[in-house]
Amino acid sequence: MSLKHVMELYEVMDSMYVNGEVMKEYLHNINPAADVVVKTIKGENGSTDFVRVLVKGKNGKSSGGHAPTLGIIGRLGGIGARPEMTGFVSDGDGALACMAGAAKAIDMALKGDQLEGDVIFSTHICPTAPTLPHEPVPFMNSPVDISVMNENEVEETMDAILSIDTTKGNQVCNHKGFAITPTVKEGYILKISDDLLQIYTQSAGIAPVVLPLTMQDITPYGNGLFHINSILQPAVATSSPVVGVAITTESIVAGCATGATHVTDVENVVRFVLEVAKTYGAHKCSFFDEKQFTHMKNLYGSMKHLQTKGNEVPAHE
Repeated sequence: MSLKHVMELYEVMDSMYVNGEVMKEYLHNINPAADVVVKTIKGENGSTDFVRVLVKGKNGKSSGGHAPTLGIIGRLGGIGARPEMTGFVSDGDGALACMAGAAKAIDMALKGDQLEGDVIFSTHICPTAPTLPHEPVPFMNSPVDISVMNENEVEETMDAILSIDTTKGNQVCNHKGFAITPTVKEGYILKISDDLLQIYTQSAGIAPVVLPLTMQDITPYGNGLFHINSILQPAVATSSPVVGVAITTESIVAGCATGATHVTDVENVVRFVLEVAKTYGAHKCSFFDEKQFTHMKNLYGSMKHLQTKGNEVPAHE
């Protein structure tokens, strides 16, 4: 059960003074030897601290093994929008889930439950992020560009990625809890992983809930297209398969809303991603069907151009 870490980290992160070093201290209180790296990046609208946690597996690549590496990314603009908003914002749930997952994985290893493969947890901590106009409700913005976030959160060593993001400001997934997306790889929206659906039912105890995606959602920010949010932005920066883990609500909630974090929903997400980590590193969970993907590319060609901002076509064409 990871509820303890979720609740403790919520209290730690619900502060104007929190930063990456505070996260590092929390994780080192669990295990002083935990591999935690903090990097401060400054942008036009302030700065943020990227936090990377490597939890080594028994047969992980960082130790010379061959088990696949799972990346778990906490996607968000910021955990706070001070001084405009007072307190921890809804958008911060992705970072909260990511860091709670890292804390639980570190604690598990100390208790003898070391995962088979390496798991890299990556997010950023900014309690004073700006907001951004968006319909139907405002988004949280970030002090740094999305390309900077991908550069610091997405790694070549990640063989598959779970991208956790608060996804409450929409009318297409009206479920309180969490949902998963189809797998996205190299510009293709693929069949939803049966393995991930099974893990969902096991950990959540209900039928799977799926967040629908459009072509716009998997293209890079900054191209003028509508995006449900940034949940699939890691997919534009990697050839590895990416699945979004969306923290959802029945009602429309703005990313900059405060008092909107439901710790039990966040804890459900933490258990889900850790169950995926257990099975993925042990070669018991597949994000996509490699034969089907190869066949699709042979039939229809590469879709990697959807990972770019594309080409502007003149209006008369």
